[in-house]
Amino acid sequence: MKPVDLERFWADDELAHRENCFSVEAPQAALGIRMSDECVFAELNEPGNPWGETPRERRMELNRRYNDLAERIVGKRLLREDFPTADETLPPLRGIGEVFGGKYVFDGNVTWLKGSCSTPEELEAVLDRVDRMDLEDFILPQNWFAEKKRILEQYGHKPGLWRGVRGPVTLATSIYGVENLIFLYYDVPELFERFSRTILKVILAYIDVSNREAGYTAETAPHGFGFCDDDCNLLTPEMYEIFGFPVLQKVFEVCSPDPGDERYQHSDSAMAHLLPVLARLNLTGCNFGPTVTVEEIRRYMPRTRIDGQLAPFTFMRNNEDEIIAEVRRDCEMARKSGIKGLNITTAGSINNGSLLTSMRAVMYAIQTYGRY
Repeated sequence: MKPVDLERFWADDELAHRENCFSVEAPQAALGIRMSDECVFAELNEPGNPWGETPRERRMELNRRYNDLAERIVGKRLLREDFPTADETLPPLRGIGEVFGGKYVFDGNVTWLKGSCSTPEELEAVLDRVDRMDLEDFILPQNWFAEKKRILEQYGHKPGLWRGVRGPVTLATSIYGVENLIFLYYDVPELFERFSRTILKVILAYIDVSNREAGYTAETAPHGFGFCDDDCNLLTPEMYEIFGFPVLQKVFEVCSPDPGDERYQHSDSAMAHLLPVLARLNLTGCNFGPTVTVEEIRRYMPRTRIDGQLAPFTFMRNNEDEIIAEVRRDCEMARKSGIKGLNITTAGSINNGSLLTSMRAVMYAIQTYGRY
């Protein structure tokens, strides 16, 4: 394993995360990697489906064993070890894709949102139906109020807030199709814009419902919101300006009105062409695709925390020399810019197969090359 002064590393990392990773006291780039529940199977050489269901007791046992190993390799327990029982868990809200007639289908490996329409006429019918819907009645499952009351009285648990969602472009391409959405911009521009407005309307409805069910008003609800919009890279800046930008702008206006509020965008795709547009949203954090460099992001977003830019498959291949080279590259770009705010993590998901020794290699690279 790569040599790392673990005690010093974690002390420095605590300082590195202060003030959204921009603290003048930060001695080094921050480490955002904390692995994921997926990683237990390859690390422990145990069978299981990383994206499937794992029984609660087995999940807790696997995570405890994984954390025992993590303490020895990286000096910290990383994964949660306690999970609520089914009896104390509220039924989930209906998925936002279902509002638009989509279906969430588990294919044995991962859950996909399957679309509901493929022509402008079909899309218009879907939007007409959404406009007629009682969104609150649709969003909340039938047994919601009884279960909410029971769980509060029995366990003291209140509903959580709804503070993140699939981004508008990815939602639209899932419901209507990639090529169809792009053609719609040229062929039926008014419907293209209406689709965006309806997505915004639905997102705001989810926010309002979740605020109320958690016991908040719009004025008292905690701030912050994040989007996961991998498919945003498929639109030109002009298309995104019309379709995606207004959704994020309004949601951030509602949920993140203050300068320090979380305004987050994840899109692990080659979307550097959208940086000038996204920069106008004053993001406080971002996680972009591995081809989007720290240097490019900093050119447009000097005050945005960068969560990245280690390629997920570099991390998963566990070639320590390649991992160190990418982390070193990003740290050197950050130093060259003269701006802190780099939080080293993968530019996308941390997948099963990524080993704790690879995380230690990242720590070595930060401690060796990531000092400010």
